[in-house]
Amino acid sequence: MKIGIMGAIYGDKSWEEACALAKDDGLKAIEPGAGGFVGKDLCNPGKLLADKNKLDKFKKTVQDTDLEISGLACHGNPLHPNEAIAKQHTKDLEEAAELCQKLRVGVITCFAGCPGSSDNDKNPNWVTCPWPPYFEETVKWQWEKKVIPFWKKMSKKGKQFGVKFAFEMHPGDVVYNPETLLKLSKEVGSKEIACNFDPSHLFWQGIDPIIAINRIGDLIVHVHAKDSKVNKSVVEYRGVNDWKHYDNIDNRAWTFRTVGYGHGEDFWKDFVSALRLNGYDGVISIEHEDPLMSGCEGLKKAIDFLNKIILLEKPGEMWWA
Repeated sequence: MKIGIMGAIYGDKSWEEACALAKDDGLKAIEPGAGGFVGKDLCNPGKLLADKNKLDKFKKTVQDTDLEISGLACHGNPLHPNEAIAKQHTKDLEEAAELCQKLRVGVITCFAGCPGSSDNDKNPNWVTCPWPPYFEETVKWQWEKKVIPFWKKMSKKGKQFGVKFAFEMHPGDVVYNPETLLKLSKEVGSKEIACNFDPSHLFWQGIDPIIAINRIGDLIVHVHAKDSKVNKSVVEYRGVNDWKHYDNIDNRAWTFRTVGYGHGEDFWKDFVSALRLNGYDGVISIEHEDPLMSGCEGLKKAIDFLNKIILLEKPGEMWWA
């Protein structure tokens, strides 16, 4: 396994500066933003595809810093009922897929998206209960008319360019837990549908990430290292769903934390062990979104923590067996 970084932490740095910082921090991989909500500050697929010199310079920077690109981050909503947003985020995915082929990168980390409840809506509609019956009808319409057709079409793009779409299970999105991820994989029926496993969103939903890993298995092709902390005193009187801003920490049901600050070593040891048991031995990409720490401190603490946890070598022979 290797420790990498989700490049958004480097903010307004150039690609060259971001790669140099990652190398100085002892990291082995980087996951640059390439569209959608995460932006294209580090990696703009459209511009790189249009200019061979820029593309060659981009690749040389990675080679010179001895990094690998673990995936292109393109977290958007291609199913948004606002046609302009949907078209842009779809274009971002398509250009990222084409760039992956040029870079010999096999993964795009992304969201599946969330439609509205009809073609007339202006905003997405994330349904969480079956009654009144129009909610159940909405979910059926979303999947049959929007989700499955779109990803069947997009998976062909993935196959064309040799890339897998690794969905992060995120509330507010149609793929938000193992059940919906497996549903999409089954309905689309394509090897290009995969998983970017981020445990932080599962903790507060009451999902056991270790059980989730064992259920999802070899669909996991990328992993985020991000923790979260549930505020028990809040949850016990009003539940886990929370629309308050992330800076309203005292009154929120949960908060993103740096690895080790939501769950201790025992969990993270089980986490990397379960990943290896299910065939994943790749990059563990740190994503910093801890509101109680600076990016610099959060990254350093995450690196120090993970260096004690991840499995660096292949298993040896069972000489005792």
